[in-house]
Amino acid sequence: MASLEALLRPRSVAIVGASADTAKLTGRPLAYLEKYGFTGDIYPVNPRYETIGAHRCYPDIAALPHAPDAAIVLLGGSRVLDAVRQLAVIGTRAAIVLASGFGESGPEGRARQDELRHAAGAMRLLGPNTIGLVNVSEGIVLSASNALVTDEIIAGNIALVSQSGGILGSLLSRAQAAGIGFSKLVATGNECDLEVSDFIDHLVDDPATKVIALYLEGLRNAKAFQAAVLRAHAAGKPVVAFKVGRSEAGARSAVSHTGALAGSDAAYNAMFKQFDVIRAERYSDLLDIPLALSRGRRLNGTRVAIITSTGGAASLLADAAGMLGLETPPPDAATAATLKALAIEGTTLDRNPIDVTLAGVKPDTFRAVLDAVASSTTYDAVAVVLGSSALREPETAGAPLRACAAASDKPVVGFASPDAPHLIRTLNLAGVPTFAAPESCAAALAALRRMGNATPVAGSAKSTPALTQEIRALLRPGALDEAESKQLFSRFGIPVTREVVARTPDEAAAAAKTFPGNVVVKVLSRDLLHKSEAGGVAVDVPPADVAGVCAEIAKRFAAAKGGKPDGFLVQELIRGGIELILGFHHDAQLGPVILLGMGGVAAELYRDTTLRLAPVSRGEACAMIDDLKTSALLKGYRGRPAADVEALADAIIAFSDMVVATGDVLQEAEINPLFVLPRGRGVVAADGVIFVNATEEVAGVSTSEGGSS
Repeated sequence: MASLEALLRPRSVAIVGASADTAKLTGRPLAYLEKYGFTGDIYPVNPRYETIGAHRCYPDIAALPHAPDAAIVLLGGSRVLDAVRQLAVIGTRAAIVLASGFGESGPEGRARQDELRHAAGAMRLLGPNTIGLVNVSEGIVLSASNALVTDEIIAGNIALVSQSGGILGSLLSRAQAAGIGFSKLVATGNECDLEVSDFIDHLVDDPATKVIALYLEGLRNAKAFQAAVLRAHAAGKPVVAFKVGRSEAGARSAVSHTGALAGSDAAYNAMFKQFDVIRAERYSDLLDIPLALSRGRRLNGTRVAIITSTGGAASLLADAAGMLGLETPPPDAATAATLKALAIEGTTLDRNPIDVTLAGVKPDTFRAVLDAVASSTTYDAVAVVLGSSALREPETAGAPLRACAAASDKPVVGFASPDAPHLIRTLNLAGVPTFAAPESCAAALAALRRMGNATPVAGSAKSTPALTQEIRALLRPGALDEAESKQLFSRFGIPVTREVVARTPDEAAAAAKTFPGNVVVKVLSRDLLHKSEAGGVAVDVPPADVAGVCAEIAKRFAAAKGGKPDGFLVQELIRGGIELILGFHHDAQLGPVILLGMGGVAAELYRDTTLRLAPVSRGEACAMIDDLKTSALLKGYRGRPAADVEALADAIIAFSDMVVATGDVLQEAEINPLFVLPRGRGVVAADGVIFVNATEEVAGVSTSEGGSS
């Protein structure tokens, strides 16, 4: 943290490779430091100059009068490594490396990046492949971005951390045009040392920052990210993230840009939901949502009053708000009477949107409309649609809107229907979040509602369950057959079907007679995981027919795989349950991801699933159940008996415990179907499969074919 403080609030800065030509990238950092009023010491380093402007220029790093708090390295090629090494030797606390050609450029570049990190020693590094950072709150610019040629940078309480320097510049220029201010701007680049999570953690304690906005391409340390956003949540600082890589093309581009693994988008969605990170669905949302949140208001309900002078635009906003779960109820009787008493000609005041023509309306009258609606208990927020008349007479609505926003403790926002950048900028600078699109306004209101409805976020500090020697013995490498898989499920407390393993059709027939009624017969083999597709499952089989069914299953197996199966599984027939799928896989970036969905043979057809990162708490397990579109079936849909949802939550937690306890030993695991029986009767795992990695170890016991270590 002290090193980040030195980077964001240095008392002295060395500029290695500085130039006197402010038109060049190498000339910008010194010019920016001077332009924005840096009061500390500046040490340009370049043997070709004796002075640059009013500053003495040093021939090399060794000649500096003392170790600077921070340095910005503008060199390229092999000279970068030498400069970083020398800065570290003299005791520089942190350095920024702009050069590219490192981890983003392939194996050789990754090797150079490793060398760079080693050369830095204890000195912290931002970059490489970064454009730098800006402490807007205190006028400290350590960057060479062209976006900083603006006359001023608007100060605000939003911190932006981006893994792309180009995107940082893009968002800064857009924010400047829209009147949106920042506290800090950081481009992390390749993150060979300092990462997004380091800056989130630091910004939690920054009094100038109220909202943290992130542009993400991928995470190198998911656990550190999760810990940092938990701290931000506890401090009441919302985190808004735009994650690129939703499409395959976007994911490939993200990898090539900074060398980060993209991770699956579904897994990121799960993590954002689990750790209460607001996902920006559109690029513009990464400014619009933080803008709304920066006012510190929360939407404590879903009811929005839309006041408009243009009916069409109001309909657009009402529609966008409705799509995000917000409501637009008509005014209550008392509010309607107050509005009617204003006697505004040509207005429609008894419905929502509340249509107020601005023709001939004085600002005081419009203010009375706003005050009446804002003070109504019927509404939780007020959205004002500014039509073309606001271009001609901006203060008719503008002045009352500013006054209402200042006086009300509810969110008050604006939507400019015409192209009105000056109007939007003026209102944003005055503290009224105003948007250029109805979808942006609705997304901002939905984010305010999410913050108003926020619940404590569960951390990931749950203790890892202990593994017994009996459990370790089950973890043989490769695919486990169904019986072996269900043994492991059972050891972690997941109920499984009563079943018997039989090696021959005759053994299966004898086993079937021990069951009360008809049975399920399955082929048993490590080489056939999707048994139904190969005709390896028979349901509702009378015991007398089991031997013949086994013989037919064996023939189908031989046709599909060649050879004989390992045996047969005879199991109880489950009736009256709802079929779910419960599984997990290891995401390349985020680790183990738990999946719950509607199951059975049509699981991939329905695609009604939800994800969470392991470990899963009880609250998250219940939320996963509620996420399913078909969750109504579990809760007594149309007279159907309610299912044992509590037992299902227990099973999700037990499955998560298994995943956490075994670490990287398990590659994948799946229960399909998991029957959820009527309330009070529990759940039953009726089929499943587990893949065990061949080279991992669990608690000192090797899973390789050599046996125990």
